[in-house]
Amino acid sequence: MAETLHSVDPTTGAAFGDPIAATTPEAVARAAAAARAAAPGLAAMRPSERADLMRAVAAALHDHEDDIVALADAESGLGETRLRGELARTTGQFEQYAAHAETGAVLDVVIDHAAPRATPPRPDLRRLNIPLGPVAVYAASNFPLAFGVAGTDTAAALAAGCPVVAKAHASQPATAILLGTVIAEALDKHGADPGVFTVVSGFQAGLDLIRDPNIKAAAFTGSIAGGRALADEAAGRPEPIPFYGELGSLNPVVVTPEAVAQRGTALVEEFAASMTLGAGQFCTKPGLLFLPEGHGLDDALAEAVRAKEVHPMLNGRIRDAYAAEAARLASHPQARFAVEPSAVDDGFAVTPGLVSAPAAAIDGDDALLHECFGPTALVLTYADTAELQRVLPQLPGGLTATVQLATSADPVAQTALPLLAERSGRVIVNGWPTGVAVTHAQHHGGPWPATTNARHTSVGTGAIARFVRPVAYQSTPESLLPEALHDDNPLGLQRRVDGRMEPVAEA
Repeated sequence: MAETLHSVDPTTGAAFGDPIAATTPEAVARAAAAARAAAPGLAAMRPSERADLMRAVAAALHDHEDDIVALADAESGLGETRLRGELARTTGQFEQYAAHAETGAVLDVVIDHAAPRATPPRPDLRRLNIPLGPVAVYAASNFPLAFGVAGTDTAAALAAGCPVVAKAHASQPATAILLGTVIAEALDKHGADPGVFTVVSGFQAGLDLIRDPNIKAAAFTGSIAGGRALADEAAGRPEPIPFYGELGSLNPVVVTPEAVAQRGTALVEEFAASMTLGAGQFCTKPGLLFLPEGHGLDDALAEAVRAKEVHPMLNGRIRDAYAAEAARLASHPQARFAVEPSAVDDGFAVTPGLVSAPAAAIDGDDALLHECFGPTALVLTYADTAELQRVLPQLPGGLTATVQLATSADPVAQTALPLLAERSGRVIVNGWPTGVAVTHAQHHGGPWPATTNARHTSVGTGAIARFVRPVAYQSTPESLLPEALHDDNPLGLQRRVDGRMEPVAEA
Protein backbone atom coordinates (compact mmCIF):
# COMPACT_ATOMS: atom_id res chain seq x y z
CA MET A 1 0.00 0.00 0.00
CA ALA A 2 1.39 3.40 -1.01
CA GLU A 3 2.41 5.69 1.83
CA THR A 4 0.26 8.80 2.27
CA LEU A 5 0.55 11.77 4.61
CA HIS A 6 -2.24 13.78 6.21
CA SER A 7 -2.41 17.25 7.67
CA VAL A 8 -3.63 17.08 11.28
CA ASP A 9 -4.86 19.93 13.47
CA PRO A 10 -3.04 19.49 16.84
CA THR A 11 -5.76 21.40 18.67
CA THR A 12 -8.39 18.80 17.74
CA GLY A 13 -6.45 15.79 16.50
CA ALA A 14 -8.56 15.80 13.34
CA ALA A 15 -7.14 15.38 9.84
CA PHE A 16 -7.95 18.02 7.24
CA GLY A 17 -7.29 18.66 3.58
CA ASP A 18 -6.53 16.13 0.88
CA PRO A 19 -4.16 13.21 1.53
CA ILE A 20 -0.63 13.83 0.29
CA ALA A 21 1.12 11.05 -1.58
CA ALA A 22 4.61 10.21 -0.40
CA THR A 23 7.41 10.63 -2.90
CA THR A 24 8.20 7.38 -4.71
CA PRO A 25 11.74 5.95 -4.76
CA GLU A 26 11.93 6.76 -8.46
CA ALA A 27 10.96 10.38 -7.85
CA VAL A 28 13.52 10.70 -5.04
CA ALA A 29 16.21 9.40 -7.38
CA ARG A 30 15.14 11.90 -10.06
CA ALA A 31 15.28 14.76 -7.58
CA ALA A 32 18.75 13.78 -6.38
CA ALA A 33 19.98 13.38 -9.96
CA ALA A 34 18.55 16.77 -10.92
CA ALA A 35 20.31 18.32 -7.92
CA ARG A 36 23.57 16.74 -9.00
CA ALA A 37 23.10 18.09 -12.54
CA ALA A 38 22.39 21.57 -11.16
CA ALA A 39 25.39 21.58 -8.82
CA PRO A 40 28.11 22.76 -11.25
CA GLY A 41 26.11 25.75 -12.39
CA LEU A 42 25.28 26.83 -8.84
CA ALA A 43 28.89 26.33 -7.73
CA ALA A 44 30.16 28.40 -10.67
CA MET A 45 28.07 31.43 -9.73
CA ARG A 46 29.87 34.45 -8.39
CA PRO A 47 29.14 35.10 -4.69
CA SER A 48 27.07 38.16 -5.61
CA GLU A 49 24.95 36.13 -8.03
CA ARG A 50 24.26 33.45 -5.43
CA ALA A 51 23.39 36.16 -2.92
CA ASP A 52 20.84 37.56 -5.35
CA LEU A 53 19.20 34.13 -5.60
CA MET A 54 18.89 33.92 -1.83
CA ARG A 55 17.45 37.41 -1.55
CA ALA A 56 14.86 36.47 -4.16
CA VAL A 57 13.85 33.51 -1.98
CA ALA A 58 13.60 35.73 1.10
CA ALA A 59 11.40 38.21 -0.76
CA ALA A 60 9.12 35.46 -2.05
CA LEU A 61 8.67 33.98 1.43
CA HIS A 62 7.80 37.43 2.75
CA ASP A 63 5.32 38.03 -0.07
CA HIS A 64 3.48 34.79 0.79
CA GLU A 65 3.59 35.37 4.56
CA ASP A 66 -0.16 35.21 5.22
CA ASP A 67 -0.67 31.91 3.40
CA ILE A 68 2.44 30.33 4.90
CA VAL A 69 1.61 31.34 8.48
CA ALA A 70 -2.04 30.26 8.22
CA LEU A 71 -1.15 26.79 6.93
CA ALA A 72 1.75 26.32 9.34
CA ASP A 73 -0.51 27.26 12.25
CA ALA A 74 -3.19 24.82 11.11
CA GLU A 75 -0.64 21.99 11.05
CA SER A 76 1.38 22.95 14.15
CA GLY A 77 -0.93 24.84 16.50
CA LEU A 78 1.96 27.16 17.37
CA GLY A 79 -0.03 30.37 16.91
CA GLU A 80 0.07 33.20 14.41
CA THR A 81 2.26 35.51 16.51
CA ARG A 82 4.94 32.88 17.04
CA LEU A 83 4.91 31.82 13.40
CA ARG A 84 5.11 35.35 11.97
CA GLY A 85 8.18 35.87 14.11
CA GLU A 86 9.59 32.56 12.95
CA LEU A 87 9.05 33.45 9.30
CA ALA A 88 10.81 36.77 9.87
CA ARG A 89 13.72 34.83 11.32
CA THR A 90 13.65 32.53 8.28
CA THR A 91 13.77 35.35 5.74
CA GLY A 92 16.40 37.08 7.87
CA GLN A 93 18.57 33.97 7.71
CA PHE A 94 18.46 33.95 3.92
CA GLU A 95 19.37 37.64 3.81
CA GLN A 96 22.14 37.36 6.39
CA TYR A 97 23.70 34.29 4.79
CA ALA A 98 23.49 35.98 1.39
CA ALA A 99 25.36 39.03 2.69
CA HIS A 100 27.98 36.84 4.36
CA ALA A 101 28.55 34.77 1.21
CA GLU A 102 28.82 37.95 -0.85
CA THR A 103 31.92 39.08 1.08
CA GLY A 104 33.77 35.91 0.10
CA ALA A 105 34.04 34.77 3.72
CA VAL A 106 32.47 31.42 2.77
CA LEU A 107 35.26 30.82 0.24
CA ASP A 108 37.95 31.50 2.90
CA VAL A 109 40.50 32.40 0.19
CA VAL A 110 44.15 32.09 1.23
CA ILE A 111 47.07 32.89 -1.09
CA ASP A 112 50.73 32.20 -0.29
CA HIS A 113 52.97 33.35 -3.12
CA ALA A 114 55.99 31.29 -4.10
CA ALA A 115 59.14 31.83 -2.05
CA PRO A 116 61.96 30.24 -4.09
CA ARG A 117 64.64 31.54 -1.71
CA ALA A 118 63.03 30.12 1.42
CA THR A 119 64.58 27.09 3.09
CA PRO A 120 63.25 24.82 1.77
CA PRO A 121 61.86 26.66 -1.28
CA ARG A 122 58.07 27.12 -1.14
CA PRO A 123 55.78 26.81 -4.19
CA ASP A 124 52.86 29.08 -4.95
CA LEU A 125 49.82 27.81 -3.02
CA ARG A 126 46.26 29.10 -3.24
CA ARG A 127 43.29 27.68 -1.37
CA LEU A 128 39.56 28.21 -1.38
CA ASN A 129 36.44 26.36 -0.33
CA ILE A 130 34.22 24.67 -2.87
CA PRO A 131 30.67 23.32 -2.40
CA LEU A 132 30.27 19.67 -1.39
CA GLY A 133 27.41 19.07 -3.83
CA PRO A 134 23.73 18.25 -3.29
CA VAL A 135 22.60 18.35 0.36
CA ALA A 136 19.71 16.44 1.92
CA VAL A 137 17.90 18.60 4.47
CA TYR A 138 15.54 16.91 6.96
CA ALA A 139 12.92 19.34 8.23
CA ALA A 140 12.09 19.61 11.93
CA SER A 141 8.53 19.72 13.28
CA ASN A 142 9.02 22.08 16.23
CA PHE A 143 10.16 24.99 14.03
CA PRO A 144 8.26 24.41 10.78
CA LEU A 145 9.63 27.59 9.23
CA ALA A 146 13.03 28.32 10.83
CA PHE A 147 14.11 24.65 10.73
CA GLY A 148 11.70 23.37 8.08
CA VAL A 149 12.35 22.82 4.40
CA ALA A 150 13.02 26.57 4.04
CA GLY A 151 15.01 26.84 7.25
CA THR A 152 18.57 27.48 8.31
CA ASP A 153 20.01 24.30 6.80
CA THR A 154 18.57 25.08 3.37
CA ALA A 155 19.77 28.69 3.57
CA ALA A 156 23.25 27.59 4.60
CA ALA A 157 23.52 24.98 1.84
CA LEU A 158 22.42 27.42 -0.86
CA ALA A 159 24.85 30.04 0.46
CA ALA A 160 27.59 27.44 0.14
CA GLY A 161 26.58 26.76 -3.47
CA CYS A 162 24.92 23.40 -2.83
CA PRO A 163 21.56 22.34 -4.33
CA VAL A 164 19.06 21.07 -1.74
CA VAL A 165 16.65 18.16 -1.68
CA ALA A 166 14.53 18.82 1.41
CA LYS A 167 12.56 16.09 3.13
CA ALA A 168 9.26 17.34 4.58
CA HIS A 169 8.35 16.51 8.17
CA ALA A 170 5.28 14.30 8.48
CA SER A 171 3.67 16.73 10.94
CA GLN A 172 3.55 19.58 8.40
CA PRO A 173 3.38 18.00 4.94
CA ALA A 174 1.22 20.69 3.35
CA THR A 175 3.31 23.52 4.77
CA ALA A 176 6.42 21.91 3.29
CA ILE A 177 4.80 21.65 -0.13
CA LEU A 178 3.73 25.30 -0.01
CA LEU A 179 7.20 26.45 1.05
CA GLY A 180 8.76 24.29 -1.66
CA THR A 181 6.49 25.79 -4.30
CA VAL A 182 7.24 29.37 -3.20
CA ILE A 183 11.00 28.76 -3.22
CA ALA A 184 10.98 26.88 -6.54
CA GLU A 185 8.99 29.66 -8.22
CA ALA A 186 11.33 32.33 -6.87
CA LEU A 187 14.38 30.48 -8.12
CA ASP A 188 12.77 29.86 -11.50
CA LYS A 189 11.97 33.57 -11.92
CA HIS A 190 15.62 34.27 -11.19
CA GLY A 191 16.75 31.82 -13.88
CA ALA A 192 18.01 29.08 -11.58
CA ASP A 193 18.11 25.42 -12.62
CA PRO A 194 14.98 23.65 -11.26
CA GLY A 195 17.23 21.03 -9.68
CA VAL A 196 18.58 23.62 -7.21
CA PHE A 197 15.72 23.00 -4.77
CA THR A 198 13.21 20.16 -4.43
CA VAL A 199 10.94 18.85 -1.66
CA VAL A 200 10.22 15.14 -1.08
CA SER A 201 7.83 13.57 1.43
CA GLY A 202 7.45 10.32 3.34
CA PHE A 203 9.39 8.05 5.68
CA GLN A 204 10.81 5.86 2.92
CA ALA A 205 11.77 8.95 0.93
CA GLY A 206 13.97 10.02 3.83
CA LEU A 207 15.84 6.72 3.72
CA ASP A 208 16.07 6.72 -0.07
CA LEU A 209 17.48 10.23 0.03
CA ILE A 210 20.31 9.54 2.49
CA ARG A 211 21.27 6.46 0.48
CA ASP A 212 21.29 8.16 -2.94
CA PRO A 213 24.85 8.44 -4.34
CA ASN A 214 24.13 11.92 -5.71
CA ILE A 215 23.68 13.30 -2.19
CA LYS A 216 26.98 14.54 -0.73
CA ALA A 217 25.94 15.74 2.77
CA ALA A 218 22.90 15.77 5.03
CA ALA A 219 21.51 17.98 7.81
CA PHE A 220 18.90 16.87 10.33
CA THR A 221 17.09 18.30 13.36
CA GLY A 222 15.05 15.86 15.43
CA SER A 223 15.16 12.96 17.83
CA ILE A 224 18.24 11.06 18.94
CA ALA A 225 16.81 7.81 17.57
CA GLY A 226 15.94 9.27 14.17
CA GLY A 227 19.20 11.16 13.87
CA ARG A 228 21.28 8.17 14.90
CA ALA A 229 19.55 5.98 12.31
CA LEU A 230 20.24 8.46 9.52
CA ALA A 231 23.80 9.04 10.72
CA ASP A 232 24.42 5.29 10.52
CA GLU A 233 23.00 5.27 6.99
CA ALA A 234 25.30 8.14 5.99
CA ALA A 235 28.34 6.42 7.48
CA GLY A 236 27.46 3.04 6.00
CA ARG A 237 27.27 4.16 2.37
CA PRO A 238 29.92 2.93 -0.09
CA GLU A 239 31.05 6.56 -0.10
CA PRO A 240 30.30 7.87 3.43
CA ILE A 241 29.05 11.45 3.59
CA PRO A 242 29.02 14.07 6.35
CA PHE A 243 25.88 14.01 8.47
CA TYR A 244 25.12 17.03 10.64
CA GLY A 245 22.49 16.08 13.17
CA GLU A 246 21.04 18.22 15.94
CA LEU A 247 19.46 15.73 18.33
CA GLY A 248 18.66 15.96 22.08
CA SER A 249 19.73 18.36 24.82
CA LEU A 250 18.98 18.81 28.54
CA ASN A 251 20.25 22.40 28.69
CA PRO A 252 21.10 22.46 32.42
CA VAL A 253 20.66 25.60 34.52
CA VAL A 254 22.66 26.03 37.73
CA VAL A 255 21.28 28.55 40.21
CA THR A 256 23.70 29.66 42.91
CA PRO A 257 22.65 30.25 46.54
CA GLU A 258 23.45 33.95 46.15
CA ALA A 259 21.15 34.17 43.13
CA VAL A 260 18.33 32.48 45.04
CA ALA A 261 18.71 34.98 47.87
CA GLN A 262 18.81 37.96 45.54
CA ARG A 263 16.05 37.12 43.02
CA GLY A 264 14.62 33.67 43.69
CA THR A 265 10.99 34.59 42.99
CA ALA A 266 11.82 36.16 39.64
CA LEU A 267 13.93 33.16 38.64
CA VAL A 268 11.03 30.83 39.33
CA GLU A 269 8.74 32.76 36.97
CA GLU A 270 11.43 33.05 34.29
CA PHE A 271 12.24 29.35 34.44
CA ALA A 272 8.59 28.31 34.17
CA ALA A 273 8.10 30.61 31.17
CA SER A 274 11.20 29.32 29.39
CA MET A 275 10.55 25.67 30.18
CA THR A 276 6.97 25.74 28.83
CA LEU A 277 7.61 27.99 25.82
CA GLY A 278 6.27 26.33 22.68
CA ALA A 279 4.90 23.50 24.85
CA GLY A 280 8.45 22.66 25.87
CA GLN A 281 9.22 21.59 22.32
CA PHE A 282 12.32 23.73 21.90
CA CYS A 283 15.68 22.01 21.51
CA THR A 284 16.94 24.69 23.92
CA LYS A 285 14.30 24.12 26.62
CA PRO A 286 15.89 24.28 30.11
CA GLY A 287 15.14 20.69 31.06
CA LEU A 288 17.39 20.41 34.11
CA LEU A 289 17.39 22.93 36.97
CA PHE A 290 19.99 22.74 39.76
CA LEU A 291 18.93 24.50 42.95
CA PRO A 292 20.84 24.64 46.26
CA GLU A 293 19.47 22.67 49.19
CA GLY A 294 17.17 24.75 51.36
CA HIS A 295 16.22 27.04 48.47
CA GLY A 296 12.65 27.37 49.70
CA LEU A 297 11.20 27.70 46.20
CA ASP A 298 9.31 24.40 45.91
CA ASP A 299 5.82 25.86 46.33
CA ALA A 300 6.53 28.83 44.09
CA LEU A 301 7.94 26.57 41.38
CA ALA A 302 4.95 24.25 41.46
CA GLU A 303 2.52 27.17 41.39
CA ALA A 304 4.32 28.87 38.49
CA VAL A 305 4.39 25.68 36.42
CA ARG A 306 0.74 24.79 37.11
CA ALA A 307 -0.30 28.28 36.03
CA LYS A 308 1.17 27.90 32.55
CA GLU A 309 -1.13 27.17 29.64
CA VAL A 310 0.76 25.53 26.82
CA HIS A 311 0.18 24.97 23.13
CA PRO A 312 -0.76 21.44 22.05
CA MET A 313 2.03 19.03 21.24
CA LEU A 314 2.90 18.80 17.57
CA ASN A 315 1.45 15.34 17.02
CA GLY A 316 0.01 12.38 18.87
CA ARG A 317 3.26 10.43 18.84
CA ILE A 318 5.14 13.27 20.54
CA ARG A 319 2.32 13.68 23.10
CA ASP A 320 2.40 10.00 24.00
CA ALA A 321 6.21 9.94 24.21
CA TYR A 322 6.10 13.00 26.47
CA ALA A 323 3.73 11.34 28.92
CA ALA A 324 5.75 8.12 28.95
CA GLU A 325 9.10 9.87 29.52
CA ALA A 326 7.76 12.09 32.30
CA ALA A 327 6.36 9.01 34.06
CA ARG A 328 9.64 7.17 33.61
CA LEU A 329 11.60 10.02 35.20
CA ALA A 330 9.25 10.15 38.19
CA SER A 331 9.52 6.38 38.66
CA HIS A 332 13.20 6.68 39.61
CA PRO A 333 13.68 5.54 43.23
CA GLN A 334 14.97 8.96 44.29
CA ALA A 335 12.58 11.07 42.19
CA ARG A 336 8.97 12.22 42.51
CA PHE A 337 6.48 14.40 40.69
CA ALA A 338 6.37 17.91 42.12
CA VAL A 339 3.78 18.64 39.44
CA GLU A 340 2.33 15.71 37.53
CA PRO A 341 1.57 16.40 33.88
CA SER A 342 -1.51 15.10 32.13
CA ALA A 343 -3.17 15.00 28.76
CA VAL A 344 -6.10 17.29 27.96
CA ASP A 345 -9.17 16.00 26.20
CA ASP A 346 -8.89 18.16 23.09
CA GLY A 347 -6.33 17.23 20.45
CA PHE A 348 -2.72 16.84 21.58
CA ALA A 349 -2.80 19.32 24.47
CA VAL A 350 -1.01 18.51 27.73
CA THR A 351 -0.30 20.17 31.05
CA PRO A 352 3.25 20.92 32.24
CA GLY A 353 5.09 19.04 34.97
CA LEU A 354 8.07 18.97 37.29
CA VAL A 355 10.10 16.05 38.59
CA SER A 356 12.23 16.54 41.71
CA ALA A 357 15.25 14.60 42.98
CA PRO A 358 18.51 15.18 44.85
CA ALA A 359 21.57 15.79 42.70
CA ALA A 360 23.06 12.64 44.21
CA ALA A 361 20.52 10.68 42.13
CA ILE A 362 22.55 11.30 38.96
CA ASP A 363 25.93 10.53 40.55
CA GLY A 364 27.01 7.45 38.62
CA ASP A 365 23.45 6.92 37.29
CA ASP A 366 22.28 8.45 34.01
CA ALA A 367 18.68 7.22 34.22
CA LEU A 368 17.43 10.75 34.87
CA LEU A 369 19.68 12.36 32.27
CA HIS A 370 17.44 11.97 29.24
CA GLU A 371 15.56 14.75 27.50
CA CYS A 372 11.82 14.88 28.12
CA PHE A 373 10.60 16.57 24.95
CA GLY A 374 7.72 18.68 26.17
CA PRO A 375 6.84 20.96 29.10
CA THR A 376 8.29 18.89 31.95
CA ALA A 377 11.67 19.51 33.58
CA LEU A 378 13.81 17.88 36.26
CA VAL A 379 14.75 19.85 39.38
CA LEU A 380 17.85 18.63 41.24
CA THR A 381 18.95 19.96 44.61
CA TYR A 382 22.69 20.08 45.31
CA ALA A 383 24.37 20.21 48.70
CA ASP A 384 27.45 22.27 47.95
CA THR A 385 30.11 23.18 45.41
CA ALA A 386 31.86 19.84 45.89
CA GLU A 387 28.73 17.99 44.78
CA LEU A 388 28.46 20.16 41.66
CA GLN A 389 32.11 19.46 40.89
CA ARG A 390 31.31 15.77 41.04
CA VAL A 391 28.03 15.61 39.09
CA LEU A 392 28.33 18.31 36.40
CA PRO A 393 31.05 16.44 34.46
CA GLN A 394 28.63 13.48 34.29
CA LEU A 395 26.02 15.41 32.31
CA PRO A 396 25.51 14.45 28.65
CA GLY A 397 26.60 16.91 25.99
CA GLY A 398 24.18 19.75 25.38
CA LEU A 399 23.44 22.71 23.16
CA THR A 400 23.45 25.13 26.09
CA ALA A 401 24.24 25.47 29.78
CA THR A 402 23.24 28.35 32.03
CA VAL A 403 24.39 29.82 35.32
CA GLN A 404 22.17 32.15 37.30
CA LEU A 405 24.45 34.14 39.61
CA ALA A 406 24.43 37.23 41.77
CA THR A 407 27.89 38.64 41.06
CA SER A 408 30.91 37.65 38.98
CA ALA A 409 32.67 36.82 42.24
CA ASP A 410 30.05 34.16 43.06
CA PRO A 411 32.16 31.09 44.04
CA VAL A 412 29.57 28.56 42.88
CA ALA A 413 29.40 30.22 39.47
CA GLN A 414 33.19 30.27 39.18
CA THR A 415 33.18 26.51 39.75
CA ALA A 416 30.21 25.68 37.53
CA LEU A 417 30.96 27.74 34.42
CA PRO A 418 34.11 25.92 33.22
CA LEU A 419 32.55 22.54 33.98
CA LEU A 420 29.44 23.41 31.96
CA ALA A 421 31.53 24.77 29.08
CA GLU A 422 33.12 21.33 28.76
CA ARG A 423 29.70 19.79 28.16
CA SER A 424 27.90 22.38 26.01
CA GLY A 425 28.16 24.59 22.94
CA ARG A 426 26.75 27.82 24.39
CA VAL A 427 27.20 29.04 27.96
CA ILE A 428 24.68 31.59 29.24
CA VAL A 429 24.91 33.82 32.31
CA ASN A 430 21.74 35.27 33.86
CA GLY A 431 19.63 34.48 30.82
CA TRP A 432 17.60 31.57 29.47
CA PRO A 433 18.47 29.25 26.58
CA THR A 434 15.18 29.49 24.68
CA GLY A 435 15.81 32.03 21.96
CA VAL A 436 18.76 31.57 19.61
CA ALA A 437 20.08 34.76 18.03
CA VAL A 438 21.02 34.37 14.36
CA THR A 439 24.40 36.11 14.41
CA HIS A 440 27.94 35.59 13.19
CA ALA A 441 29.12 34.61 16.70
CA GLN A 442 26.33 32.15 17.44
CA HIS A 443 27.14 28.50 18.06
CA HIS A 444 24.16 26.16 18.02
CA GLY A 445 25.79 22.82 18.55
CA GLY A 446 27.47 20.76 21.23
CA PRO A 447 28.89 17.38 22.24
CA TRP A 448 26.91 14.20 21.67
CA PRO A 449 23.96 13.72 21.95
CA ALA A 450 23.29 17.40 21.28
CA THR A 451 24.82 17.02 17.82
CA THR A 452 26.76 14.53 15.78
CA ASN A 453 29.62 17.01 15.33
CA ALA A 454 30.31 19.54 18.09
CA ARG A 455 32.63 21.60 15.84
CA HIS A 456 29.76 22.89 13.73
CA THR A 457 26.73 25.12 14.24
CA SER A 458 23.34 24.97 12.56
CA VAL A 459 22.52 28.63 13.34
CA GLY A 460 24.45 31.72 12.31
CA THR A 461 26.79 32.24 9.38
CA GLY A 462 29.11 29.52 10.67
CA ALA A 463 26.44 27.02 9.57
CA ILE A 464 27.54 27.49 5.95
CA ALA A 465 30.93 25.91 6.64
CA ARG A 466 29.29 22.47 6.97
CA PHE A 467 28.71 22.32 3.22
CA VAL A 468 32.07 23.30 1.75
CA ARG A 469 35.49 21.71 1.59
CA PRO A 470 38.93 23.25 0.88
CA VAL A 471 40.93 22.73 -2.30
CA ALA A 472 44.51 23.99 -2.70
CA TYR A 473 46.05 24.84 -6.08
CA GLN A 474 49.84 24.52 -6.29
CA SER A 475 51.95 26.23 -8.95
CA THR A 476 48.90 26.70 -11.14
CA PRO A 477 48.91 29.29 -13.96
CA GLU A 478 46.46 32.12 -13.25
CA SER A 479 44.52 31.40 -16.42
CA LEU A 480 43.60 28.01 -14.96
CA LEU A 481 42.70 29.27 -11.50
CA PRO A 482 39.20 30.11 -10.23
CA GLU A 483 38.53 33.86 -10.37
CA ALA A 484 38.60 34.12 -6.59
CA LEU A 485 42.30 33.14 -6.59
CA HIS A 486 43.50 35.69 -9.16
CA ASP A 487 46.07 38.17 -7.88
CA ASP A 488 44.04 41.25 -8.78
CA ASN A 489 41.04 40.01 -6.71
CA PRO A 490 38.49 40.73 -9.48
CA LEU A 491 35.56 39.73 -7.24
CA GLY A 492 36.57 42.09 -4.44
CA LEU A 493 36.56 39.29 -1.87
CA GLN A 494 37.83 39.06 1.66
CA ARG A 495 41.16 37.17 1.37
CA ARG A 496 44.33 36.37 3.30
CA VAL A 497 47.42 36.99 1.15
CA ASP A 498 50.91 36.10 2.37
CA GLY A 499 49.60 35.96 5.92
CA ARG A 500 47.77 39.29 5.91
CA MET A 501 44.08 40.04 5.46
CA GLU A 502 43.29 42.10 2.38
CA PRO A 503 40.63 44.79 2.85
CA VAL A 504 37.33 44.01 1.15
CA ALA A 505 36.93 46.10 -2.00
CA GLU A 506 34.50 48.98 -1.72
CA ALA A 507 31.22 48.49 -3.58
